[in-house]
Amino acid sequence: MKTRITELLGIAHPIIQGGMHYVGFAELAAAVSNAGGLGIITGLTQKTPADLGNEIARCKDMTDKPFGVNLTFLPTVTSPDYPGYVRAIVDGGVTVVETAGRNPQEVLPPLQDTGIKVIHKCTSVRHSLKAQSIGCDAVSVDGFECGGHPGEDDIPNMILLPRAADELEIPFIASGGQADGRSLVASLALGAEGINMGTRFIATQEAPVHENVKRAIVAASELDTRLIMRPLRNTERVLTNAAVERILEKERELNSNIQFEDIVEEVAGVYPRIMKEGDMDVGAWSCGMVAGLIHDLPTCRELIDRIMSEAETIIDTRLHDLLSASSAV
Repeated sequence: MKTRITELLGIAHPIIQGGMHYVGFAELAAAVSNAGGLGIITGLTQKTPADLGNEIARCKDMTDKPFGVNLTFLPTVTSPDYPGYVRAIVDGGVTVVETAGRNPQEVLPPLQDTGIKVIHKCTSVRHSLKAQSIGCDAVSVDGFECGGHPGEDDIPNMILLPRAADELEIPFIASGGQADGRSLVASLALGAEGINMGTRFIATQEAPVHENVKRAIVAASELDTRLIMRPLRNTERVLTNAAVERILEKERELNSNIQFEDIVEEVAGVYPRIMKEGDMDVGAWSCGMVAGLIHDLPTCRELIDRIMSEAETIIDTRLHDLLSASSAV
């Protein structure tokens, strides 16, 4: 299947693995890329630019296919060494960067001057248009269903994707609610050129996370995510657990008076204990509503092959048959 995204990124299938904290390591990125998609290393999971350089080199040892690096720009007082991370990406020969968070304009020249394609994650049409105007090569449009930060507009992909298609000239991929061939076909029909999957790729054999995390996703339904930090206007969709319910109780009690410090124990620095040690109740971790569509733990190749086979079958049979039936009347 060829789309503007497969052509832009040099990949076989229009499937991209999202950048995920303490999930997007070389093992997963290489497995996705080897299966014909685009794997993504999560840049800021690596503590220093040198660590990122080593992770890029490790990934190159495992695949000769294109892969990318996620670089999230955080609104923090003490900023990470972004110029150092950019140098590590350029020096490592990475071909694609997924940016997220605040405006990535400052890093576009050093990346694009070396031929690196930049995809910016956006949760609204207006942010997507801004990304287009500053020169991003593509955008990842994240609907309200997505795990992590869905923005504050609460627009689901059935509305957001066709709105993006109406307004954008650059290609975009659909993120949020993506799990199978149905997701891919629906996203293509709504104007996207491919899909970005986060939660679905956590529940794979190669994902370097604790088995407790994978089992929690498989066991979850579409009703098991929660939105936290809404009063702080930093909304995050997470899988419910004891820590998440504590956060929500504090938000109900303190309402508009809540401060980040009130929930810091449940949200700051918890990812290593969850993803590596499997301590499932220690804090909040991002998970999409798509967990309700995840029922197994395939390899990345099995998953991607299945998605493409399902998509082709839907297009060639069900949709084709509908048109044939219509023309026969």
